[in-house]
Amino acid sequence: MKILLVFDFDNTIIDDNSDTWIVQCAPEKKLPLELKDSYKKGFWTEFMGRVFKYLGDEGVREDEMKRAMISMPFTPGMVELLNFIRKNKNKFDCIIISDSNSVFIDWVLEATNFHDVFDKVFTNPAAFDSNGHLTVEKHHTHSCTRCPQNLCKNVVLVEFVGEQLQQGVNYTRIVYIGDGGNDVCPVTFLKKNDIAMPRKGYALQKTLYRMCQNLEPMESSVVSWSSGVEIISYL
Repeated sequence: MKILLVFDFDNTIIDDNSDTWIVQCAPEKKLPLELKDSYKKGFWTEFMGRVFKYLGDEGVREDEMKRAMISMPFTPGMVELLNFIRKNKNKFDCIIISDSNSVFIDWVLEATNFHDVFDKVFTNPAAFDSNGHLTVEKHHTHSCTRCPQNLCKNVVLVEFVGEQLQQGVNYTRIVYIGDGGNDVCPVTFLKKNDIAMPRKGYALQKTLYRMCQNLEPMESSVVSWSSGVEIISYL
């Protein structure tokens, strides 16, 4: 009987947003106005596809992007938390569900040697094409109206827990650690024994607080955090 730990990536494991961080590779570290203005709500992955094409057209190469990505700081206490999970892997399964992309997350986990902590990473698949441009695709298609087109984290979590159950793995509880608006949907899947752990001062915490004020039904407990060390002491 294990506990399932579910992590977001941007502003949760790392202390920034990988998609906006990569803009420092652009000329003058900014995007042209017409490219910035091309973003439509709910279509972030398509927008990032255009950003990566622009970076490629401007001659930004893979090694330069990788250097930028692995320079991102971890969120306070997160290194300690991941080391704690590694020491106690017999008690925890650990997954990432992220709106970033597979290349960025791989680079960071590889550079910091934390690949072994995570059993699975669910994110938007990315790869470099024959021109050396980074391309990104949607993680999946879904019918959830609350989430961006490319990823409903709730659908991913429900499917993962269901598949694990078929393999005979039944989690005593799920602990969901995240920060953003797209973490609200999977938190609604959590049950009475489960814990939602929103990062203090970020969108997820504010939304859950508002839901409590409005007496919207939510089964799980809510425990806010600002450092991974607080999560260790809770676990």
